[in-house]
Amino acid sequence: MPTDFDTGLGRNAANFAAITPLDFIARAAEVYGHKPAIAHGTLRQNWDQTYRRTRRLASALQQLGIGKNDTVAAMLPNTPAMVEAHFGVPMAGAVLNALNIRLDLASLSFMLKHGEARVLLIDSEFAALARQLKSELPQLKVVEVHDVLGPQEDDFGDLEYEALLAGGDEDFAWQVPPDEWDAIALNYTSGTTGDPKGVVYHHRGAALNAISNILEWDMAKHPVYLWTLPMFHCNGWCFPWTVAARAGVNVCLRKFDPKLVFDLIREHGVSHYCAAPIVHGALANAPESWRAGIRGPVRGMVAGAPPPAAVLARMEEMQFELAHVYGLTEVYGPAAVCAEQDDWAQLSTDQRAVLKSRQGVRYHLQSAVTVRDPDSMEAVARDGEQIGEIMFRGNICMKGYLKNPEATAQAFAGGWFHTGDLGVMSADGYIKIKDRSKDIIISGGENISSVEVEDALYRHAAVLAAAVVAQPDEKWGETPCAFVELKDGASVSAEELIAFCKTLLAGYKVPKAVYFGPLPKTSTGKIQKFELRKRMKSDSAIDV
Repeated sequence: MPTDFDTGLGRNAANFAAITPLDFIARAAEVYGHKPAIAHGTLRQNWDQTYRRTRRLASALQQLGIGKNDTVAAMLPNTPAMVEAHFGVPMAGAVLNALNIRLDLASLSFMLKHGEARVLLIDSEFAALARQLKSELPQLKVVEVHDVLGPQEDDFGDLEYEALLAGGDEDFAWQVPPDEWDAIALNYTSGTTGDPKGVVYHHRGAALNAISNILEWDMAKHPVYLWTLPMFHCNGWCFPWTVAARAGVNVCLRKFDPKLVFDLIREHGVSHYCAAPIVHGALANAPESWRAGIRGPVRGMVAGAPPPAAVLARMEEMQFELAHVYGLTEVYGPAAVCAEQDDWAQLSTDQRAVLKSRQGVRYHLQSAVTVRDPDSMEAVARDGEQIGEIMFRGNICMKGYLKNPEATAQAFAGGWFHTGDLGVMSADGYIKIKDRSKDIIISGGENISSVEVEDALYRHAAVLAAAVVAQPDEKWGETPCAFVELKDGASVSAEELIAFCKTLLAGYKVPKAVYFGPLPKTSTGKIQKFELRKRMKSDSAIDV
């Protein structure tokens, strides 16, 4: 008979605690409280100060009546307040909804309503939007955030961020969530329909992805991390929690500017940063004088596809080391990495670029990444030829889509998360994207729903039919372009249609080109987008 390893050996307060990234900041403050945590302009905060401020925020939110599963939204650039929100909001038991600061009023209003946000932390840069949102959502408590490097704008909210913190308790005794499956964050992502879907993260996944980031980079203590990646994007790929776990420095950056990035790298000795391919390309192509005095190595992460071989070569000369990762909002940002092998160092830059272009293997603490037939769920052959759908499984997967059980069940069909990306598996177990099954355009790291753009075009009186696909773009990776059929007798120019779309969509969603003529259709009248992609060679533009 097997030995009984269960009776009398249950969980208790002494041997089990829920996994949460909130514990990372507590340890950073306890062990390295004197070490710098945030650098922004002339502002400097150590980990003890930052921990006290996050507890003040949590305490103050509870005084406003915020508790478990209440949504607190944040529309903030990469500022100290955004770092603090990643800890203070969930310490109150609430769920952080980091909003894309590039979105328009209609999209923001939808997200705030759908997520039932009760409080909105918003930067003074967006004061006009704040007033509009407050008018549309009068029950929303708007908190003005006046960043030290932000514009001066007063009286656009109900109370001010520093005043809110002043009323909180810096010794607030926050509680570890009773269940690590409790929600910690809500992130909206564009789907194949116009309405975004609310992706719900849990404490366990956030903590495990944060630790995986450390393991993928072999990140030593006290890294200096530059915020070139928006914190609203998959919670900055979980790096607010990663940096706290290593008691590093958050070098904040309101807006990307290549010269400023090099200045900050030089000033603070930046060791790590993450960014979309466009950012890496901008750094590689910057004037050499901007990089003077920088001593590497500086480690960067790039998502979806690395810059071209020429860019890689230039960055190697700059002593910038790039790691290629892959993922989606639904898997907390990156959940796969193109783990480099030692023998790749002996190859030419072009040969390395080919190997590094693959999406790679699973993150340390993700259970699996695979390529399978989405119908039979059988694994594809490891031949680099047979195409299937890329799927994930493990702790670094979302809880599901908020208020959307059908979409959640579809995404998790067969016990795997279906990415919608089509790829192949190499003999060495590395995956590579070959195509997309979703009609999502990814421009500069931002998701754009083609259906949303099409809906805008259809609202023009002259448009009979419209289809939007990606066209390759040297700067942004992909940009949306539109194919349009006009109604009989109607007339409109490309410039007029683009201007019309600008009144309905965020700027980055507006088509950059419009092509007129009959659209290819099936016998049943369905537009054949794959034919349009062939025309634009969109399938070659896979920067994620």
